[in-house]
Amino acid sequence: MNVNKKIKEGYMIKMDEKFLTVFEAEAMTGRKASTWRRDILLRRVSVVRFGRSVRIPESEIKRLIEEGFQPRLAGLQ
Repeated sequence: MNVNKKIKEGYMIKMDEKFLTVFEAEAMTGRKASTWRRDILLRRVSVVRFGRSVRIPESEIKRLIEEGFQPRLAGLQ
């Protein structure tokens, strides 16, 4: 049995992946819920909709953290 589902435009979602509410994403990252909602509306963040409920895949949050990561400059303490 295939544990992945193909969603629009080739995005793969693992069925065992954790999906977070906007408030859980806020607690995990420190970003306000309103910022998460704005990014969802502007389609900056991939989401999964269950009826009226919106969930953010944990892999999407990790991707955003990795994109924003900036290593410290050498020689600075």
